[in-house]
Amino acid sequence: MNKQELEGKWNQVKGAFKQKYGEWFDDDQVLAEGKFDEILGKLQEKSGKTREEIEDEVRNWKS
Repeated sequence: MNKQELEGKWNQVKGAFKQKYGEWFDDDQVLAEGKFDEILGKLQEKSGKTREEIEDEVRNWKS
């Protein structure tokens, strides 16, 4: 397991926790952040790219 895969797994765990926190305390912003972190972690794990590279790609999709 390389560094990107490990960081991806961590982002998935962190995202799942934020989602639960958002549900418990009815905080939609934290819930959305958790979903984003979880998706980002899955992409990071599968692609081997850094968080910054993936975020840049997502920003470029808009244009």
